Amino acid sequence: MRVTKLALCAAATLVAWMSGAVAHGFPYVVKKGETVAELAERLYGRIELERIVIAANGLGDAGARGIVAGMRLEIPAAGYHKMAAGESWRSVASELLGASHRGDVLARLNDAEPWVPAVLGREIVVPYNLRYVASSGDTTESVAYRFMGRRDDGFLVASYNELHRASLAQGQVVLVPLVKLGLSEAGRVLASSAGAWIRSEAGGAARKSQDDAEPELARFTTMLRRGDYVSGVVTGARLLARGTLTAPQEARVHALLTEAFAALDERGLAADACAAWRAGEPGLVLDPVMLSPKIVAACLEPGRPSRSGADDRAKP
Repeated sequence: MRVTKLALCAAATLVAWMSGAVAHGFPYVVKKGETVAELAERLYGRIELERIVIAANGLGDAGARGIVAGMRLEIPAAGYHKMAAGESWRSVASELLGASHRGDVLARLNDAEPWVPAVLGREIVVPYNLRYVASSGDTTESVAYRFMGRRDDGFLVASYNELHRASLAQGQVVLVPLVKLGLSEAGRVLASSAGAWIRSEAGGAARKSQDDAEPELARFTTMLRRGDYVSGVVTGARLLARGTLTAPQEARVHALLTEAFAALDERGLAADACAAWRAGEPGLVLDPVMLSPKIVAACLEPGRPSRSGADDRAKP
């Protein structure tokens, strides 16, 4: 009887995995002698995430003892998405998380505010939708503490599920948005071998690169303030070579390159950099009070029309 129940559980898990368009996980077939704790340690590097694997696969009271060799599990993992032109928190949530109202939580899980537009080109973390069946006495706070590590995140669970009170009824199904599911190297290898599910870990590197670019941009600015224009040009080229910058970051690099090239009397290169800068900031105004005459002159180089289509000629 126990084996039959486990087989049914495995079948149900497989169906859920195949039909779960919004889930960001990958399948794993249990080997003889393996435990959920060992899998969590190996695939995440965090044994405490055993409870996530147990919940994601509906192991229930069987818990860590409820797996057998040959059983197919879903290994939860966070997804990633690069924000494109015209997209909003809500449109992405509608497409990837099943409902537009979840865009508010999506923004907050990415350290942003729902009313502030997402940065163009920014790679965001997309949560794994953990399906949880409430037990007697459960609240949004207790569920948040159990799976997200903070009772204060109970309001995120409530908002995500459009709940208007903290208490949960026994048997009530809620979705818990999880983002702190970083995989170990072994986990990333397994995710990559899972075919279409590679998208769960296909991103992340771009997000890290964008975060790492911020201190480099600050150093680039400092170089120019010190008059070290050649080193600045090298830094700018290196930043652009990443190919992962957000649109505002690219515009900042081109603005700094415009300044550096203009200071080096490389007017042609300065004009090219300014054209790219203006393409990234269509509303850019060339203020002769704030900008040096060399920068203004380079940006108004004859034969290089404004990318914004407006007449940006500086007025005295």
